[in-house]
Amino acid sequence: QVQLVEFGGGLVQAGGSLKLSCAASISTASINAIGWHRQAPGKQRELVATINSGGSTNYADSVKGRFTISRDNAVNTVSLQMNSLKPEDTAVYYCNAYVLRGPTGFDYWGQGTQVTVSS
Repeated sequence: QVQLVEFGGGLVQAGGSLKLSCAASISTASINAIGWHRQAPGKQRELVATINSGGSTNYADSVKGRFTISRDNAVNTVSLQMNSLKPEDTAVYYCNAYVLRGPTGFDYWGQGTQVTVSS
């Protein structure tokens, strides 16, 4: 079992910045991929950004150039720096970890943190 706890959500004006952090209960070096998804009211949950154990990153087109994901294996944390925020970035942001154990992959989710961007 992996516990994920998110920090850093809040209210910000359009054009502003926020930094989200996710603390994992296990070494992030042992997590195959970790990242962020978001879900806006009335919409499906969507991938925002991920980073794998090799350090490769993947971003949704809507956040490329504005968001940066990073991981610090020394403190088992993954962060999402969000700049130039837009009202359409408003959503609950969830930390997600994917862990392979033998042939089986397991998905773990945090409880979510609200990000609200006002226009």
